[in-house]
Amino acid sequence: MLKAVIVDDEPKAIQSFSWELSNFNKEIEVVATFSEPEKALLYLKDTEIDCLFLDIEMPTMDGFQLLEKLERKDFAVVFTTAYNEYAIKALKNEAIDYLLKPIDAEDLEKAIEKIKKHRLRNFNPEKFERFLLEFNENKTHKKITISTDGKLLFLEQDDILFAVSDGNYSTLHLQNNKKIVLTKQLKEVSKILPEKAFFRIHNSYIINLNKIKEFIKTDGYVILENNHKIPVSRQRKSELLEKF
Repeated sequence: MLKAVIVDDEPKAIQSFSWELSNFNKEIEVVATFSEPEKALLYLKDTEIDCLFLDIEMPTMDGFQLLEKLERKDFAVVFTTAYNEYAIKALKNEAIDYLLKPIDAEDLEKAIEKIKKHRLRNFNPEKFERFLLEFNENKTHKKITISTDGKLLFLEQDDILFAVSDGNYSTLHLQNNKKIVLTKQLKEVSKILPEKAFFRIHNSYIINLNKIKEFIKTDGYVILENNHKIPVSRQRKSELLEKF
């Protein structure tokens, strides 16, 4: 889904164009609209979008002036105006297209195709990673996000049995007998794992409390699902019992 912002000093024009975009093309979501260019600049300073539909003729600041004031320009810009004499200037000012009001459906479709190509050319892995993290954070059912080997893994809490330290590295042991090696110390891993479900039972181990099958108090270890035997440090025994 392409995230779009509309800037136009005429509220009716914004309403009409927003309706046209939402009904004409299901690939675009209008995330914000502004009739005051100054407010649009503040919004665009910290918000990641895919395209900006920008009116040219505005009283306090025209579209070209707004474009010059933008701190970041990592999105596609499409100028919209009722005056066709601005076409060449618009395209010289880093716009990918120019739409003449009233906007023709075929012209709009072509502009959207250009926006999609612009996004592909300017694909930013870090930006996409932030999107994935924010998406997961906003979900009711959040997964545990693990970054390793240049990729993001989204794990269910029940997927993880325990984590074990190996100096400056840690290894996650999963339910399916798979292992994930992380370039993180165990104290860093403990910040990623939900505190209510995971417990650092030993200097070298963090366990999933929901995976404990037995606690052998005399010998000081727990047995997890898949019969993994994990030692319990003396200092953590009473704290572990309090968890239950």
